[in-house]
Amino acid sequence: MFKMEYLSDITNNLDNLRKPLNAQERELIRKYKTYPYCGANGVLEYVDEFIFDEKILCIAEDGGEWGYNQKCTYIMNEPCWVNNHAHVLTAKDKVSLEYLSIYLNFIDLNKFITGTTRGKLTKSALEMIQIPLPSYTKQIEIVSLLQKVKDIIQKRESQITALDELTQSLFLEMFGDPRANDLNWEIGTINDLTESTQYGSSQKASESEGKYPILRMNNIDYSGNWDFTSLKFIDLSEGELEKYTVRPGDILFNRTNSKELVGKTAVFNEEETYAYAGYLIRLRVNERANPEFVSNYLNSKYGKSILLNKAKSIVGMANINAQELKTIPIYLPPKELQDEFGHKKRAILEKKKILLNAHKEMENLYNSLLQKAFKGELFQEQ
Repeated sequence: MFKMEYLSDITNNLDNLRKPLNAQERELIRKYKTYPYCGANGVLEYVDEFIFDEKILCIAEDGGEWGYNQKCTYIMNEPCWVNNHAHVLTAKDKVSLEYLSIYLNFIDLNKFITGTTRGKLTKSALEMIQIPLPSYTKQIEIVSLLQKVKDIIQKRESQITALDELTQSLFLEMFGDPRANDLNWEIGTINDLTESTQYGSSQKASESEGKYPILRMNNIDYSGNWDFTSLKFIDLSEGELEKYTVRPGDILFNRTNSKELVGKTAVFNEEETYAYAGYLIRLRVNERANPEFVSNYLNSKYGKSILLNKAKSIVGMANINAQELKTIPIYLPPKELQDEFGHKKRAILEKKKILLNAHKEMENLYNSLLQKAFKGELFQEQ
C-alpha cells in the first residue's frame, strides 16, 4: 500500500486567482472566443482573456458529482479562465496531475461534501482528502497503463456508434428519405402493418423477487437499442403470460415519457421470456411488414419529428396512445425489401453485440486495474 498524503501537501491551491464572470461580463470579452471559460464540470464557452497559463487540475467545488467512479475533475493544459465553481490546483514536485485526477474521479468523495440542496466541496474539506502516492515513476506507469485501456474503451465506443450510423445509412440507402419519399413508395399508416397492439403490465415490479424480468422505458435508449443492465421482476399468472410477455420480433414502443423521449422504439430479439411494463406498447406486425423496418422508421429523424408533434403533454410528461400510434403515416415498400433490410440489420447487430461484450470486458478490466493501482498491487516500488 502506498503512503497516504494530504492533497494540500502535494499540490498548490490557486483558488485566489479565480474570477467569476456574469453573462454581461462574458459578452464583453468573447468576440474572438479564443480561450476556454471553465466551470465545475468543464469548458462552458470561450472568451478572449485568460487567467491561467499552465497545467492545472480543476475540481468541482459545487454542482459536481463526487460519487464512486463519477467525474469530478478535469485537467486544463492551455491558457484558460476558471470561475469560482471549480477549485484550481497545480502539482508540487514529483506529483502527476493525471494521477491525482484519475484517483479523485475514482473514489467516493461524498463524505467531504456539505450542503443539502446543492452540494459543496469546500477548500478546507478539499485539503483533508488523502491520496495514496507512489513514486513519480510509478504514478506515470499507472497513468500510462490506465490510459491505454481507456483508449481501447473509447475506440470500442466509436465503433459501436459507427455501427448505429451504418444502420441509419443503410435504411436511407434502401428506402430513401422518409420526409421526401423520393422513391415514391405507397403511403399508409402503422395500422396497415399491424397485427395487434397491447399495453404492458401495471403490476408493481421488485428489485429481486419475481419469475420474469420486466422491460421498462429505461431499457430502451433514444436510438432504439436495448440496455438490460437495470432490470426488475414480476410474477405472471398463466393467463397473463401471452398478454404481458414479448417474443422475438415484437416491437416495444415507449408511449409515456418526457416529450423529447416519448416514442423510443426497439425490436425485441431475445430468446428468454421477458414481461413488459405499462408505459410500453407491444406492437406485432402483420405479413406486410418487417419489424426492423418499422422500428427504424419510427427511430429516424423524420419519425421522431412526427412523434414529437403527436405527443400530448400532461404535467411534464408526454403520451402517445395505441390508437395514435397506429395513425402515424409510413411508407410501404415491398416486404421483400424490408426483409432484406432486416437481414442486413441483424448482421450489424451481431457485430455490435460482439463489440458491446468487448467494451464491457474492457470496462471491467479498467475498474479492476483502478482498484489494484491504488492499493499498490500493479507496480511494486523498487
